[in-house]
Amino acid sequence: MNDSRFRPDQPPRFSFSRRHALKAVAGHSLALPMIGSLCHPTAFAAEEVAPRNRFPRMIQEFFVHQLRQFENEHRRSLNGLKTEQDARRYVESVQAKCRQSFGPNPDKTPLNARVTGTVQRDTYRIENVIFESRPGFPVTANLYIPNDASGKLPAVVGTCGHSSNGKAAEPYQAFAQGLARLGYVCLIYDPIGQGERLQYPDENLKSEIGVGVREHLHAGNQQFLVGEFFGNWRAWDGIRALDYLLTRPEVDPQRIGVTGNSGGGTMTTWLCGLDDRWSMGAPACFVSTFRRNLENELPQDTEQCPPDVFPLGLDHSDFLAAMAPKPIIILAKEQDFFDVRGAEETYERLRRLYKLLGAEDNVALFVGPTGHGYSQENREAMYAWFNRAVGWDDRQTDGLFDGMLTTTGKVPFTAEPDIQIEKDETLWCTPEGQVARLDGTRTVFDFTREKSEQLAKKRNSPRGQTLRSTLIDVLKLNLDGLNVPDYRNFSYLNAKGYPSKYAMGYTVATEPGIHAIVYRLTDQRWHSRPPRAGKRAVLYVSHLSSDAELRDEPLIGELIQSEPETPFFTLDVRGIGESLPGTSQPGTFHSPYGSDYLYAIHSVMLGRPYVGQKTFDVLRVLDWLASIGHTEIHLAGLGWGTLPATFAGVLSDHVKQVTLKQALPSYSAIAESEHYDWPLATLLPDVLAHFDLPDCYAELESKHLKQIAPK
Repeated sequence: MNDSRFRPDQPPRFSFSRRHALKAVAGHSLALPMIGSLCHPTAFAAEEVAPRNRFPRMIQEFFVHQLRQFENEHRRSLNGLKTEQDARRYVESVQAKCRQSFGPNPDKTPLNARVTGTVQRDTYRIENVIFESRPGFPVTANLYIPNDASGKLPAVVGTCGHSSNGKAAEPYQAFAQGLARLGYVCLIYDPIGQGERLQYPDENLKSEIGVGVREHLHAGNQQFLVGEFFGNWRAWDGIRALDYLLTRPEVDPQRIGVTGNSGGGTMTTWLCGLDDRWSMGAPACFVSTFRRNLENELPQDTEQCPPDVFPLGLDHSDFLAAMAPKPIIILAKEQDFFDVRGAEETYERLRRLYKLLGAEDNVALFVGPTGHGYSQENREAMYAWFNRAVGWDDRQTDGLFDGMLTTTGKVPFTAEPDIQIEKDETLWCTPEGQVARLDGTRTVFDFTREKSEQLAKKRNSPRGQTLRSTLIDVLKLNLDGLNVPDYRNFSYLNAKGYPSKYAMGYTVATEPGIHAIVYRLTDQRWHSRPPRAGKRAVLYVSHLSSDAELRDEPLIGELIQSEPETPFFTLDVRGIGESLPGTSQPGTFHSPYGSDYLYAIHSVMLGRPYVGQKTFDVLRVLDWLASIGHTEIHLAGLGWGTLPATFAGVLSDHVKQVTLKQALPSYSAIAESEHYDWPLATLLPDVLAHFDLPDCYAELESKHLKQIAPK
C-alpha cells in the first residue's frame, strides 16, 4: 500500500482541471510539481468534482475575533493608566513580557571581530567588519566612520530589510552613508539569509531556497521544534552589533540609536523592546498593529511573529513602549501594505504613555506620501530626529516638512547630503561575497540539528498518563468542562464518486467560530441526525479534503472493506477541506508564504499550535460520536491528518484502534534534516524538549496501531 503519489507539501491526486491547477499555483515556482499530480488522467472531471469548500473564511474570521478580543483587553489596560507611577510599572511589565516572548538569550561569547578591508571616501571611511554573534556564526557588516571624528560620536546600528544584497542595497547604503556624512558612526549588518550570509548556498553561492523570505521561513519554522525563535536569532545579531559598537573608541556609549526599514523596521522595533542600552529609535515601514496585519491578510516572516504575544498582551506599541521615555519616531508610508492606520493607532497609544511620563515630545509619527521603502523623506525625518535626540537640535536641521506629508509631533527634517552608491563588491567583507566559504562557519540549521541531538539525549520517553499530560501541555489543549458539541445537518451532500451511494454531512461546533466537518457514508438517503448504529465506528481524518479523498484515496476503500458493516465517518479538521482558507491571495495555500502558513504562524502568536487546534477538533468529534453511541472508534489518518489522529488516539479512551498512512516518523527527523517539506501547520513548537512521535506510536501499540508507508 505504498502510495507514492502523496507528498506532505501538496495534496494527493485530487480532481482538479489543469486550469484550476495553474490558477492555484500561479506565481509560486515551488508549487509547480503539483500540476502533474493534480492533473493525473485518472482524475474526475473538474465540473463533476470540485473539492468541497463551503467555509473558506472560517479560519480568518476566527483569528480576527481572537485578536480583537486581545486588542480590546490591551486597550483597557492602557486606558487604565492614570499616573506616572502607573506608566512606569507598565513600561517595566512590557520589558519583561517582550523578553518572555522571545525566550532566553544565549551566553555572550567572544565577538572575534576583525576588519577585512577599508574604503576611504571624501568625508568618511567604511570598514568592512566580520564579528561572531555566536561561536562560528559570522555577521558581515560595514562600519561608516566620519573622517573628522574628534571625541566620542553618536552612533547608530542599521538593520536591513528584505534586500537580496543586504547592507549593499541602495536605500540602506544611503542612510548609513547619510548618517556618516552628518557626523554619526553607523554600523549596518547583513541579516541572516541575505547579503553575504546565505544559509543554503549551492556550489555557485546562490541560495537553494530563495534569498530572504524563503530562507527565513525554512530555517525559522524548523527551529520551533527545538524551542527556538528565529526572531530572537535575528535580534541577537543586532544586540551583538551594539556590543561591537561599544568596543569602538569613536563611539559615545550614551548616544546609540537603531533604525531600519521593513524587515529592518521589524528588527528595530524588537530591539527597542529587548535591550535597554538604546538611546533613540526609528523603525520604518513596519509599525502597525497585529490586528491590522491579520485583517488585511498580510503574511509575514517567522521572525516577524513572536510566540505568545497575544496572551502576553503585547502589540507593536509595547516593544517601543519598553524604551519609554527615550525618543522614538515611527516612520510610516501612506501607501504601504503595513497599514498606516495601525501606525497612527500605535502612535496614539505611545503618546498617551509618554504624556504620563512627562515626555510627550519624545514620541512622533512621520508618514511619507509614497509606497513601501526607506525613501529620502523618511530618511531625512530620521536624521533630524536623531539630531534632536543627541543634542544637535540646531545643527543641520532644515525646518519642518510641508503639508504634503503627514507629521505628528512637530517632525523636522535634515536634508540628506549627496550620496555615492558603492558597488556590492566594494562592501564585501568576505573574498567571494559569502561567509559559507570561510573556515569554521556554521549555519542556523547546524545549530538546530545539534540542539535536537542534545535534546534527544536528555529527553525521557514518556508513557501512559505522563505522556498524556505532556501532550495536553505541549499541544496547549484545554479539555476541562467541555459539553457535547452542537452540530448542524447539511441539507445536501453530493456523494458522486464516493464508495457509497449517499453521504450525510454535519458541521460539529468544536469551539466558538470553528466547525469540524464530518461526513457519514450511507446506502440510503438521510437528511437528519445520524442514526444510532452500535458502539463501533471508523473515523478517517483527511490529509487535505475528505470530499476529494473519498473519491480517490485507496486507504478509505480498504478500511471499508475490512469493516463493511461498521459506520464510516470522515473528518475535515479546521483549515483544510471544507474550511481550506480562500484568503491571503487565494490559491496560495501550498505556498511557503500562503494562507496555511498565515494561520499556522498566527497560532504560534496565539500560544495555541495549529496542530494542537486540529487535535482538539478530533477530540471534540470523538466526544460527538460518543454522544450518539459510537464509543469504540477505529481512528485512521492520512498524511497531515495522521498527526492530530495520533495525538487524539493517545488522549481519547474512545479510540480502540489506529491506522496511519504516510505518517511522519519523527519530529527529530525534520529538525535534523537540512531540507524538509512538512509545513509549519504540522510542526509542534518545543516538542523535542518533551517527547517525539515514536513515543506516541509506542503508546498506540496497545490500540493495535498499524503504520502504512511512513513518510
